[in-house]
Amino acid sequence: MIVRSRAPLRLGLAGGGTDVSPFCDIHGGFVMNVTIDKYAYATLDPAPSGLVEFHALDADVSQACAPGEVDLGSGPLQLMKGVYSTIVNDYLDGRPAPAIRIRAASDAPPGSGLGSSSTMVVALVAAFAEYFGLALGEYEIAQLAYRIERNELGLAGGKQDQYAAAFGGFNFMEFYDGDRVVVNPLRVKDWIWSELEASLVLYFTGVSRASAKIIDEQSRNVRDGRSDSIDAMQRLKVEAVQMKEALLRGDFVRLASVMQSGWQAKKQSATSITNPMIDELEALAFANGARATKVSGAGGGGFMMFICDPADRVGLVRALRGAGGTVYDTHFTHQGASAWKIG
Repeated sequence: MIVRSRAPLRLGLAGGGTDVSPFCDIHGGFVMNVTIDKYAYATLDPAPSGLVEFHALDADVSQACAPGEVDLGSGPLQLMKGVYSTIVNDYLDGRPAPAIRIRAASDAPPGSGLGSSSTMVVALVAAFAEYFGLALGEYEIAQLAYRIERNELGLAGGKQDQYAAAFGGFNFMEFYDGDRVVVNPLRVKDWIWSELEASLVLYFTGVSRASAKIIDEQSRNVRDGRSDSIDAMQRLKVEAVQMKEALLRGDFVRLASVMQSGWQAKKQSATSITNPMIDELEALAFANGARATKVSGAGGGGFMMFICDPADRVGLVRALRGAGGTVYDTHFTHQGASAWKIG
């Protein structure tokens, strides 16, 4: 039997960072995001070697070991090992650890700002659930993926990526104390969906960043009670609500305004969110038709997104390509994580 899965990456439209503890535990967090047609993929099948095999296909890194000797460690195999160990220990009811081959890859590199690491964990959890017949819905898959990353592996980060990957589509998300999460799927009209796709330019700077350092700074600022950082996060919450309203109404002038003000607020929540490269790209984009910009994810690099009048898109794309990065064609998706059997 072969099981395959995929889960979509996401763009954070507003509120990113308010899903990170301790802010969301104290104040509650709101995030507006959407999934795109870039994915994390996983394949599970019995290992011919009789060992557990881990293959990070995009990093070209592999390792095989006895089923009872999986070392979580660090590196490109860590996420696969974390999911395998948690499923074996918590979900197989004492059955022997299975000898399976786990292969995974992503359409985006780590540090891209599209939630690639968390999306990979969701894809892996969905594949394991299908392989072992585990009855896990979207909330359960997202919650388990979050627990594996944050608790089992000790990786810093927020909560939105796992839920975006599990649910798919446009979602307004609420985050509260005790890991309570409410996902509100939005019914976005077809013309608004198409207009936003035509208005959006997704640009990879070519520089990945370590989001953990930025997230650690944001969390430390909240714990230390820094009013400037906390006030900025509160503005991000308000702007997530405003983004939802602008999107549902098709008010693209307001949408661009909210995205830009959200980016300004986010830059005040931690010093490393922007840098001279990002500032130069922002200035270049505005000189060539952009109405709003923000860095996707924690900041510091990775992907940037720009909103423009669709009639100005060609000129904006030409200017950004001249800066040395890569422009990606992007479409939104309805579907979240999925898994299926072959044979």
